[in-house]
Amino acid sequence: MTREHTIGIVGGGIVGLAIGRELARERPGARVVVFEKEARLASHQTGHNSGVVHAGIYYQPGSLKAQLCARGRDLLRDYCTERGIAYDECGKLVVAVDPSELGRLDALEQTARRNQVPGLERVSAEAIREIEPHAVGLAALHSPRTAITDFVAVAEAMAREIRDSGGEIRLATTVTGVERRAGGIDVVAGSDRQRVDRLVICAGLHADRLAGLVDGSRGPRIVPFRGEYLSVTAAKRDLVRGMVYPVPDPRYPFLGVHFTRRVTGALDVGPNAVLSLKREGYRRSDVSLADVRDIVTWPGFWHLAGTHWRTGVKEVVGSLSKRAYMRLASRYVPEIGPADVVRNGMGVRAQAVERDGTLVDDFRITHTGGVTSIRNAPSPAATSSLAIAEHVVREMGPLR
Repeated sequence: MTREHTIGIVGGGIVGLAIGRELARERPGARVVVFEKEARLASHQTGHNSGVVHAGIYYQPGSLKAQLCARGRDLLRDYCTERGIAYDECGKLVVAVDPSELGRLDALEQTARRNQVPGLERVSAEAIREIEPHAVGLAALHSPRTAITDFVAVAEAMAREIRDSGGEIRLATTVTGVERRAGGIDVVAGSDRQRVDRLVICAGLHADRLAGLVDGSRGPRIVPFRGEYLSVTAAKRDLVRGMVYPVPDPRYPFLGVHFTRRVTGALDVGPNAVLSLKREGYRRSDVSLADVRDIVTWPGFWHLAGTHWRTGVKEVVGSLSKRAYMRLASRYVPEIGPADVVRNGMGVRAQAVERDGTLVDDFRITHTGGVTSIRNAPSPAATSSLAIAEHVVREMGPLR
């Protein structure tokens, strides 16, 4: 009789659940056990993101991000359609509002075309108004296939598939240790132990800590950045039909303040990017001494701060002042100003930073002795989740 294999997944966000689902489908003789430290799934990055299904405009051609985003957006669209989950291809404009941005827009267009972004079109100032009547700019890239969805609903659907296949999801279970032993791997959660044959660590904001339990590596270190959203009031929310984004600065990892439609009908502005003093700090007052220690003792943070301190100051000013925040956003949609928005929640992004201050841009997945660690899975990880799952399960190879 063939022995049943057990595969553990640490992390109940959308990427971990997608991997668990793929294992249940592609390894029918295996039992999947998901360990999630919170009392509900998708509590952190999955449940606090913008809901955007990215088309692949920004990513280095040939990178894992570019490849898995292209595959993932198609898989995700089909998944949502089959399960009746909200999915709206409302489209995105990436708008240049200053002549100094036109060169960056040209470069971005070349990247997007190399990534074969579907339906991409360069549009003029007049055409911007046709797509988004209340937006302004000199030129823009229009991505009609960029979409929005409810990633929490997607994650919950994946969890149901895992359970229906005979798998288990253990909520309120904090993994405190990973011990490789002859015949398997022990996942330690307080006084409890679970023996598994393979393990996937997909712990988001704690990815470095848990992966370090396996391979002893201290880097890259997760440096958390808080992203704050404003919500446009009902009287003005229909002034934007889809999404309006700025042309990103390639020297900085964040896209800048932008307008994003939600599947609920809401219209958000944001997020910004401010250093968070707690990895799961959704209030400005949240501070964790352990998390602060991890930040300030990592040489890469000081290299990063020395390079980007001016941008950091601007982000803090925008965080403290709604007027300053909207001064940037109003360049794209002038009719929406500070009086038309209210503060509406925050998220925290897990930014992986190398010892020399280099920001880890691509997905990073490592394998050590039967343990697969997702060390870096920033945006577009939610978009790419089903493709990341295919990639990870393929790299894991057969169970023995």
